[in-house]
Amino acid sequence: QVQVTGSGGGTVQPGGSLRLSCTISGLIFSWVDVDWYRQAPGKERALVARITSGGTINYAEAVKDRFTISRDNAKNTAFLQMNNLKPDDTALYYCHTKNRANIDFWGQGTQVTVSP
Repeated sequence: QVQVTGSGGGTVQPGGSLRLSCTISGLIFSWVDVDWYRQAPGKERALVARITSGGTINYAEAVKDRFTISRDNAKNTAFLQMNNLKPDDTALYYCHTKNRANIDFWGQGTQVTVSP
């Protein structure tokens, strides 16, 4: 049974930082790509960052130079370090992966709120 567990959200002021964690069980973690998506109220879910099993990294333009995605295969965990947060970063953040059958698995979402 695959479980995807995201955590680390919270409320910060503009310019602050948060670190999200995503722990995945039930898959061989080192074999899978891990993504972070976010969904703001009234908007569609959008890709924020991706780290592949081989370590290739991609970011959405809006978060480049502020967010850093990484992974620790020994801990079955991926991280999203978010610096210089802006009010526009306010959203529910979801961790996502797929198995080799291309089936999607989503975390439960963790809320990030950036407010003065």
